[in-house]
Amino acid sequence: MRIISGKLRGRQIKGYDISGTRPTMDRVKESFFAMIQGKIASSIVLDLFAGSGNLGIEALSNGAAYCYFVDYNQEACKIIGENIMNCKLTEQSQIMNMYYEKALSLFYKEHLQFDLVFLDPPYHMRIIQDLLQALKNYDLLKQDALVVCETEENTVYGPVSGYELWKSRTYGPKTVQIYRRKGEK
Repeated sequence: MRIISGKLRGRQIKGYDISGTRPTMDRVKESFFAMIQGKIASSIVLDLFAGSGNLGIEALSNGAAYCYFVDYNQEACKIIGENIMNCKLTEQSQIMNMYYEKALSLFYKEHLQFDLVFLDPPYHMRIIQDLLQALKNYDLLKQDALVVCETEENTVYGPVSGYELWKSRTYGPKTVQIYRRKGEK
């Protein structure tokens, strides 16, 4: 895997073969990062179900201010740590080895809010709508925040209160839907 854009463009990162993960293909990542490019600079990012940290590192490479990487897989967190260290991003990153529910609750208690969230849970969990609802209920999104969701092909979720479907694309076996938090609460 490699970083496809920004100051770290071309840098190789580890983690393509982490057990239980499914890395985002370069062409998919390139396409949806082009869609969100104007929203990345100085953003606070959450990479939930982070795997190798591929998406969060790409955001940092493109000017994000800080990224929280959350994954319950210890091997994945170890690889994220190696990747952010090799990319010299440790000052802009926090790795959290825990289940997503615990992380979201912790963010709520700490009054954190995000500009950009990547949601790429294991497809069999089918929890994107629940995650969108939790982000809203915990007030974890700044106004006009974007939530990038990766799902199986043709798994399109219906409207979620408080969000608008901003963009949607299908890439072979994957669909990427980008939701924008509506201005009102």
